[in-house]
Amino acid sequence: MTHPLVKQLRFARSEFVRGLEGVTPAEGLVRFEAMNSLGWTIGHLANQENFYWVYLAQGVTIAAELRRLVGTGRPASTPPLDEMWDAWREVTAAADTYLDTVTREQLTHHFPFSTSTWKENVGTLLLRNAYHYWYHLGEGMAVRQMLGHTDLPQFVGNMGALTPAPDED
Repeated sequence: MTHPLVKQLRFARSEFVRGLEGVTPAEGLVRFEAMNSLGWTIGHLANQENFYWVYLAQGVTIAAELRRLVGTGRPASTPPLDEMWDAWREVTAAADTYLDTVTREQLTHHFPFSTSTWKENVGTLLLRNAYHYWYHLGEGMAVRQMLGHTDLPQFVGNMGALTPAPDED
């Protein structure tokens, strides 16, 4: 059974995708300083999932170029929208391999990292990742408005699938 925090992350992902539907490749390159381009934002979220759920959780390296292009603290860039969506889909599919296995007991687990363990546990990383999507979705909506988009998604979509079963918590 999928852990409720994983469901929340997946819901945040789906809202992120819904919020960026209709953005063209050319629009994905536009950068309104100090905000980043939408292509960057997609890649940036893929980079976080890649680090947490693919590298730390599974010890696998994919999409290694993301850190250089869109990692936290890196210089601004405007990577192609389609390439970033492709990377995001590849990373989230690989991440789901781990996320499908998360249990309540694993939430307090710390991943091995370097000569110690990663500073935050799995539960905190799940929340950080989901909240990161919401942060950048809001920024993405602002960028879309600045691009002149109208009829943008309103509020939060269908949350019915997030209702926990009686034995979940």
